[in-house]
Amino acid sequence: MRGRLLILVGLVILIVVIVAVVFLSGGLGTGQRTATPVPGVTGGAVVPTAGPTPTPIRFVEIVVALQNLPRGYTFPETTAELENVVNYFPWPEDAVPFNALRKDDGGLEKVLGKIARTDLFREQPILSNLLVEQLTDIASFGSDAAAVLPSDRVAISVPINRQTSVAYGIRPGDRVDVIISMLFVDVDEIFQSISPNRITLFSIKDDGTIEFIQGVEGRPEQTSLGPAVIGPSERQRPRLVTQRTIQDALVVWVGDFPLIGSYIGVPPTPTPIPKEQEDTGSGTPPPPPTPIPVPDIVTLGVSPQYAVFLTYAIESKLPLTLVLRSATDTSRVQTEPVTLDYVMNEFRITLPGRRDYTIEPAIRSIRQLLAGDEISLTETGQQP
Repeated sequence: MRGRLLILVGLVILIVVIVAVVFLSGGLGTGQRTATPVPGVTGGAVVPTAGPTPTPIRFVEIVVALQNLPRGYTFPETTAELENVVNYFPWPEDAVPFNALRKDDGGLEKVLGKIARTDLFREQPILSNLLVEQLTDIASFGSDAAAVLPSDRVAISVPINRQTSVAYGIRPGDRVDVIISMLFVDVDEIFQSISPNRITLFSIKDDGTIEFIQGVEGRPEQTSLGPAVIGPSERQRPRLVTQRTIQDALVVWVGDFPLIGSYIGVPPTPTPIPKEQEDTGSGTPPPPPTPIPVPDIVTLGVSPQYAVFLTYAIESKLPLTLVLRSATDTSRVQTEPVTLDYVMNEFRITLPGRRDYTIEPAIRSIRQLLAGDEISLTETGQQP
């Protein structure tokens, strides 16, 4: 009897020891950390693997609109009422506008009793330059273009057409690059006239008078037949070069600005229908809407120095082409100026050789020929 009791006590003690060892080693626990063996270390030593620590995004609280507010709206003069119209909202620090109203700078206090200079939309940050003290300051405060223009840029307008404006696809808020093309010719350094110079020969007679010979254009050279003046067969051909100049220019507006200077949040005015053309119920359809005029000018936000450059380009009648950038592209990439040499080398174009045969008719231009010069198979009675 005593032997059986000792065996039973021994089994209980063994079970308790096994359970204690299992729990202390964590073998039955969930969420066991994966260990990575360390190279070059013997004995089974392991080191727990830790994932990369993400960089936290820093937020700052700025004043934003809680509802749509019209131009000329007067903000409440008490904080309790103001918090129903605007309030603080966390905003990524890297994306906070430079003139936003921050909480740590007394943001709401700067809105009390102020007047909205432009229409404000829900969740839009309230900027200091969008608030005025009095209603009379709305007109004298400036235009909407000046309000949205970054502090380090100035606005300048340049001409556009369908080809130079991405088929009229650019819109306010887009970013564009400016490509410029220039034609170069050789000129005389003194006269600043296109080469070659005109040469006028003269001789002194025995009586001392000077006799002028009709002027010729060209350069004097000594040939096997004697001295001669080598002149051009046509006017000097200019040399074309094209290069991207300004990068990441802000499109402020496309077309003419409204004369009132305000365009943010202003709905378009419908074209009034003359009374004599109104529908009288007889089933006469209303007149078609007035077509929207095609813009021929665009306003860009650039640095002051680039504004001077664009003025020079416009005054020099240099063609400007705008290329649209991706909304997420802020890079600055250097490009090579494109000349005839660049085209031949980059695209491996071989200069065609001279042959004792050619095609008919002679090719004078790669553009569309005039209708009278085109070959028409129908005129010869042949079907294509």
